[in-house]
Amino acid sequence: MTKMHASLKSSGKFSLNWSYLNAIAHGVSAIDLDSLALRNLHDAHQFAREYGFDPDQPAAVALITRAHHEAVAFIAATFLAPGQVKLIPPEVSEPEDVLQLLVYASQRGAHIDLLRMWSCAVLKVMHGIFYLDNNLKLRHFNTIRDQVFASLDEVIHSEGEEHFLTDGEVCLPILHLDRKNNKGRNSILLKLLQKAAYLASDIYDHLGVRLIFATRFECLLALRTLQRAHLLSVTNVDAQRTRNTLLDLDAAKQVFVKYRAMLTSGDDYPAELLRQMDRELLDLSEPQTRCDNPHSGEGFRSIQVTVRKMIHLQDDAPGPGQDFDVGFFFEYEIQLMDQASYVASLSGPASHDAYKRRQVETARLRVLGRELMNWIAAQPVPHPETSAPAPAPATFTV
Repeated sequence: MTKMHASLKSSGKFSLNWSYLNAIAHGVSAIDLDSLALRNLHDAHQFAREYGFDPDQPAAVALITRAHHEAVAFIAATFLAPGQVKLIPPEVSEPEDVLQLLVYASQRGAHIDLLRMWSCAVLKVMHGIFYLDNNLKLRHFNTIRDQVFASLDEVIHSEGEEHFLTDGEVCLPILHLDRKNNKGRNSILLKLLQKAAYLASDIYDHLGVRLIFATRFECLLALRTLQRAHLLSVTNVDAQRTRNTLLDLDAAKQVFVKYRAMLTSGDDYPAELLRQMDRELLDLSEPQTRCDNPHSGEGFRSIQVTVRKMIHLQDDAPGPGQDFDVGFFFEYEIQLMDQASYVASLSGPASHDAYKRRQVETARLRVLGRELMNWIAAQPVPHPETSAPAPAPATFTV
């Protein structure tokens, strides 16, 4: 065995990649880098091994190649206009060795800057794809969905086209019920690319329900109903992800105290009284503006609660003290809105379509970068009749 000797000698110029080391030391997200720090294809192969893929294994190469194809298709379909896919250099869109993109992404110089920028864009999307493909919770998604909705079905009852929220005592009519049974792969990937953390585990709305009631006060009563049914508690709510842009609770308390006795005094459901309470609530309320999501439109109003639920998976070989299953927490969303807020969300800046457009613009800038976006904008627009259609993004259902 060769004896080691301390040394600072280098085969090349001794230098430090300050921007790359700064990203490591200060926790800069990979999606916000404009280059990597690899010297050659040997470095790229070692990088891939440490990442988790052995380039000497055909199965690993196949996974990398599949992710590359999906990434190019996603960029073409989501961030480029028809025909602009041809702007991606063939060295990037159809490389002989996908790992060469790691080398391109590390090089700078006037004649290779386009290769660097396009390679970085494709690698950023591939990174998100690998997180999706290796997220264990998504692999057990069907079991998770069954257990989440089994709990919700205990409090949401349906009679024909009518839906009600009940804890066995109070029964609130639901005007509109939306169930999010899964979040599509491309939608998850888009959300990853515009989030600072850039991790699949940070997507909280794979599953959830949105309950629309006639009034804001019924949304408050719905919170009470969910709490009394123990779907919501201080122990299973992610406090950092609670968003209330709908209800001023101090004002609601004043109005509730005033009308509490009248709410239960009659045999019929007090729909008109609740509307009166809402009018007084709006007169007293201060705007509720806490919203950390930069893509939510001005005027969007809801109560959004992220709930942690323990999911149980059957273990084929349970160990000592583990008799029947394996458990982990999964987070899903419950969103409450009144009818007026729901109608307002169907169009304009508060609409879901506007929200998605803002998401796409944020992700486009982070993936492509300002310099590449400016270069793309300066290129002649391909004629529709001569442009090959952009490849369709890959799809899957979890």
